[in-house]
Amino acid sequence: MKNTNTAYYSMAETSTSTSNKNMNGSPITNLAPDHLFSILLLLPIDSILAFAMTCKKFKALACSDTLWESICRRDWGPNSVEVLKSSNFQFQLQWMRLYRQISKLESVSCHKMTYPDGEFELPKPRASHSLNFVSDCLVLFGGGCEGGRHLDDTWVAYIGKDFQKMLKWQKVNSGLPSGRFGHSCVVIGDSLVLFGGINDHGSRQNDTWLGKVTRRETLGITLSWTLLDVGTIAPPPRGAHVACSIDNRFMLIHGGIGLSGLRLGDTWVLELSENLCFGTWREIVTCPSPAARSGHSLTCIGDSRVVLFGGRGLGYEVLDDVWLLDMSEGILKWVQILYELPNIPGGVSLPRVGHSATLILGGRLLIYGGEDSSRHKKDDFWVLDISAIPSTSMQPITLNSKEILAKMWKRLKASGYKPNCRSFHRACADHSGRYLYVFGGMVDGSLQAAESSGLRFDGELFLVELVLQL
Repeated sequence: MKNTNTAYYSMAETSTSTSNKNMNGSPITNLAPDHLFSILLLLPIDSILAFAMTCKKFKALACSDTLWESICRRDWGPNSVEVLKSSNFQFQLQWMRLYRQISKLESVSCHKMTYPDGEFELPKPRASHSLNFVSDCLVLFGGGCEGGRHLDDTWVAYIGKDFQKMLKWQKVNSGLPSGRFGHSCVVIGDSLVLFGGINDHGSRQNDTWLGKVTRRETLGITLSWTLLDVGTIAPPPRGAHVACSIDNRFMLIHGGIGLSGLRLGDTWVLELSENLCFGTWREIVTCPSPAARSGHSLTCIGDSRVVLFGGRGLGYEVLDDVWLLDMSEGILKWVQILYELPNIPGGVSLPRVGHSATLILGGRLLIYGGEDSSRHKKDDFWVLDISAIPSTSMQPITLNSKEILAKMWKRLKASGYKPNCRSFHRACADHSGRYLYVFGGMVDGSLQAAESSGLRFDGELFLVELVLQL
């Protein structure tokens, strides 16, 4: 989604242009409305708003709800739009106004999740687990808990398609996959794909699992895990790596901690068969590429662009670098986005490890929490907008403009419930991208890496809502 000047929206909506006479006789005025509609969908937002100010006839088309719903589909993806239309949230929304609100997002609101009355078993406090939104359900698996022990339990909570502040956890599986923490788990269609992790003996894994959620009226929610056949080639064993899904067909992983505690910097992609019965791993070797690290984030934007941010490097330093991987044209290459922290308002607090970076409504990343080089936990929210970058064809991209950096990085205000500062939690968004669920993590950690007695694991689930003035 392109950043736009708010004044452009106001002028486009209120303009009473007198340029009709100037437009008479122009070839464009003779085009059929459906042809103009198709042309407008090819243009950036600023051009569409400028077009709306040329004459009354074009204003009616360029500001129409039908066009802006199509623009939202183009820039946010059809799933987000369909969920917004089918939900109870603001049923009579105006798409142009919604687009404007998303583009100028300033704040989020946090809500503490509650549980039904009665005695229900709840997931244990944990960190470095996985949390995914799939088949209208939250799915929680594994993680590490007190005493450095791993967990092997799977929990599911039905959310549905509407906003909820109350849910009921259901323990659906235990024992498979084997207990682990620092693994990765992504959504592919209606399934989950899990890779790697570390158990409480320190053993690194490189197995690949497929999880399938099923909801039945009589049996409730079930989830089955099966070991995926990937042949003889697989990434080296690891944990604390990152992963994302691409185009509902690929799983991409990067980095992590391998054998003997060595941090890794390799990139691998898993291509799945159409029936998800088997997959094929292959390594992506490019130069340059992100340095070895762990505890970073990897998020797919759209169908083919991947954003890597932060983490902890080989020298135990906490990082703030941003890398892009574009898979759209079949030529895979990492491109680094270079910038100076002092040029970003509040940017000194950006370096972090153990944070979450989640794709939200509008095609941007919502970065939350993590910890700095002194292991101080964070509770701040940042939006990272890759579309603010003028071009990603150069290598590397150096951004010196404070104006561009202010659009690329924005710290959001947070209201409502105030959760503890945390790191190595997990977060996922619902299908609309407006609501984010956050579970667990480490809070009130010690200052020394060798001291584990000061670590406290959290078992809280809370919801983060994008605040829109509709």
